[in-house]
Amino acid sequence: MQNVQNSSGGTTSYHTENFKRRTRYFVVFSVLVIVFCIVIILNINTGNVNISIPKILKIIFLRAGEEMEYNIIWKIRLPRILMAAILGGALSLAGFLLQTFFENPIAGPFVLGISSGAKMVVALTMIYFIGHFNAVSSYTLILAAFLGSLISIGFILLISRRINHMATLLVGGIMIGYICSAITDFVVTFAEDSDIVNLHGWSQGSFSGMNWSNVQITAIVIGITLVLVFFLSKPIGAYQLGEAYAQSMGINIKVFRVALILLSSVLSATVTAFAGPISFVGIAVPFLIKQALNTARPLVVIPATFLGGAVFCMICDLIARMAFAPLEMNISTVTSIFGAPVVIFMMLRRKRVR
Repeated sequence: MQNVQNSSGGTTSYHTENFKRRTRYFVVFSVLVIVFCIVIILNINTGNVNISIPKILKIIFLRAGEEMEYNIIWKIRLPRILMAAILGGALSLAGFLLQTFFENPIAGPFVLGISSGAKMVVALTMIYFIGHFNAVSSYTLILAAFLGSLISIGFILLISRRINHMATLLVGGIMIGYICSAITDFVVTFAEDSDIVNLHGWSQGSFSGMNWSNVQITAIVIGITLVLVFFLSKPIGAYQLGEAYAQSMGINIKVFRVALILLSSVLSATVTAFAGPISFVGIAVPFLIKQALNTARPLVVIPATFLGGAVFCMICDLIARMAFAPLEMNISTVTSIFGAPVVIFMMLRRKRVR
């Protein structure tokens, strides 16, 4: 009789914990969705030209309204908002994949110098193509950024073969980032062509100047990548429990690691190609999401991280636009203000745990 009671108690406890866990997931996702909707409304409704909410709704849903207000909504604000959401989600997801690969929560595209490598190759590509062909396609920029990301990751992996200590490896990544940034700054400084007047602003990170063509290309590239990441949910979950466990589950570790690097590079490259380097999002958002969910299960963390990154970058973009309007701050300046304290807290927390 005692065994039955224990068994029943254990089952009840399991169901209670499962209910609490699902409730927590529901609350976190609900909050993210609500904040996402609120931030979209604020972004559309906020700017140098004030447009009332009834007019905004009429323009969006009925495609009717004054020409100037219509163009502001459809050609300026909506593409920018959507790009901030898509690229913010991509950058956060890239950070999550890199943290899984390096088994360290401090790893991220910006800290490891991956964004800087992508920025360097994109800057060189823009100067070359605009100088010779007066134009450069979005896909060319993505490929250039992808190549730059792979170059940076290649150097980091070479360093990792000689250095096992993760802190030293991160310092190596930071140094690679500084070298790439120095080369980019040198190139931008001596780029006098009037056709690349926005190159300096892009190199600092910005969501301005986006259009529907950018949104379409970004949605396709990142959408496909996001689906592929979802297919890796179970292998990522197994890898989080250790390489030995993952191998016992039949996962090819070498192929899996290559997949993580390629997918994170595509995500980071797409962000850098269109918005330039954006700091700390790839570290801060995955950490905050995992803390909020109280789990690292990929099937839950992946969509939450993407949504959280979208919300984070849209909020930062709103602040960048409006804090000192009509002047606009660089997006990396705002993300650093909010992201850097989170990273410092992470490092202090890890030290206390040890």
